[in-house]
Amino acid sequence: MKVRLLTVSHKQPSWVQEGCAEYERRLPREWGFQLVEVKPEPRPAGASSERVQAAEAQRLRAAAPKGAMLVALDERGEAWTTAKFAAQLGRWQQEGRTVAFVVGGADGLDPTLRQEAACRLSLSAFTLPHGLVRVVFIEQLYRAATVLQGHPYHK
Repeated sequence: MKVRLLTVSHKQPSWVQEGCAEYERRLPREWGFQLVEVKPEPRPAGASSERVQAAEAQRLRAAAPKGAMLVALDERGEAWTTAKFAAQLGRWQQEGRTVAFVVGGADGLDPTLRQEAACRLSLSAFTLPHGLVRVVFIEQLYRAATVLQGHPYHK
């Protein structure tokens, strides 16, 4: 299994980079985790949210590995427990899937891209800043990996 986190965002503060790097280092090497930043769409005066979302969705699609299953990280998505997330990752790993988790820009994910996604996953009902989403998501990947390996970290 290969895991990608595709995110529409600018360069993040050092605390985000350091937090992500710490958990990335702990992920299973066979997951081949990569964080891919996609440039946000410029916002000229009068640019509609729909146009911005559509342009960013095109960039996200282009950044996704060919044949990857898309999973939208969206506050309106399904809330999974860590155990359910780990179990799903385990199934994808057994299937040899490449999974690309996508995070939209400041205007959110394009509705068409949300519909194309194999599933929608919520990290929280709160709207979270991009940096925090990165850290929380990569930490949850690490936590799920420990569950799959039988470690008690998830408790």
